[in-house]
Amino acid sequence: MHTPHRPRTRFRALVAAACSAVLGAGLLAGAGTATAAAPAAPQLKAGSKVVGYFTEWGTYDRKYYVKNIETSGSAARLTHINYAFGNVTGGKCAMGDSYAATDRAYTAAESVDGVADTWDQPLRGNFNQLLKLKKKHPGLKVLWSFGGWTWSGGFGEAAKNPAAFAQSCYDLVKNSKWAGVFDGIDIDWEYPNACGNTCDTSGREAFRNVMAALRSKFGTGSLVTAAITADATGGGKIDAADYAGAAQYVDWYNPMTYDYFGAWDAAGPTAPHAPLNSYAGIPKAGFHTSATIAKLKGLGVPASKLLLGIGFYGRGWTGVTQAAPGGTATGPAAGTYEQGIEDYKVLKTKCPATGIVGGTAYAKCGSDWWSYDTPATIGTKMAYKNQQGLGGTFFWELSGDTANGELIKAIG
Repeated sequence: MHTPHRPRTRFRALVAAACSAVLGAGLLAGAGTATAAAPAAPQLKAGSKVVGYFTEWGTYDRKYYVKNIETSGSAARLTHINYAFGNVTGGKCAMGDSYAATDRAYTAAESVDGVADTWDQPLRGNFNQLLKLKKKHPGLKVLWSFGGWTWSGGFGEAAKNPAAFAQSCYDLVKNSKWAGVFDGIDIDWEYPNACGNTCDTSGREAFRNVMAALRSKFGTGSLVTAAITADATGGGKIDAADYAGAAQYVDWYNPMTYDYFGAWDAAGPTAPHAPLNSYAGIPKAGFHTSATIAKLKGLGVPASKLLLGIGFYGRGWTGVTQAAPGGTATGPAAGTYEQGIEDYKVLKTKCPATGIVGGTAYAKCGSDWWSYDTPATIGTKMAYKNQQGLGGTFFWELSGDTANGELIKAIG
């Protein structure tokens, strides 16, 4: 779940598990005592999209500016940036933080091109910095993401008049004051016809209707994408909305294949928040990336329209005595901005990985237990992405990486 106020707060009321989809290769027994590996699954052509979220509020306490996308080397590796977040209120798309977006004056040292803003220029803020970044990288595309964990409550009202909502979004995204910044729109509705920070009762067809209206308004010349739930359990959030029916209207989906487990279950059991596949003792069957992808593909969503989600952060507990997953805890571990969550760039030295389970890493340091992806486990996930023929990779979010872009390099 993505949030526009508290960085990466994604506490969710997770639905109890029903069935498990397990990624496996297996061996086929041959004659006598010999064994032979099963024929490899046919590898589909994988896409190369690399989509990173840039948070509007990250320019405050985090001091992560658009310039950092350039200096970290990330800009050269990204194909798309999702600018998070715009608000959804009164049935319309609305500005999130207008000061951060269009007004803040950047010094020469903070600016992408080393040129300071002036008091009388028509556009400042993040939007102007993004224009400067796109000038350096002409192929880079930027989408404006709307909603997120905190601001998804307005989608229910928007769904009552999808055409009016789409018109408001188009007018805002394509506003002439920031012409050239945005190449499309991304919808982060958490969650249609299900519960997230609030509970939505707009009906199973609401999401499809909204995406159809957005595609009709934005046309084929602009991108229309959506971040969607990863809950693939029977009767879970994927089943609550017509994601398969809406797939025809989107360029791609970003299934949020992270935050399956976390310290909202304060006593544990400890578990990696972004497992690629199942493992013995996983707390809830089907709560892993390969189950999510298998579910969506099984519904008929084309593999090329699914991006693999990576978290550039970890989730952790404290009061843990057991190094292996499955231990008990006394509560969330301390984090820089919020309990139970910390950036990769901090964890890699504060609590280095001590093991791997389910295709992702975990770490025990003192009484703290964390899970997060490393360059090595991202490599494993990229092999899975290629084998599945997915459209690419997306991640939440840029400021969690090291100053030299260690994680995005692993994606590349």
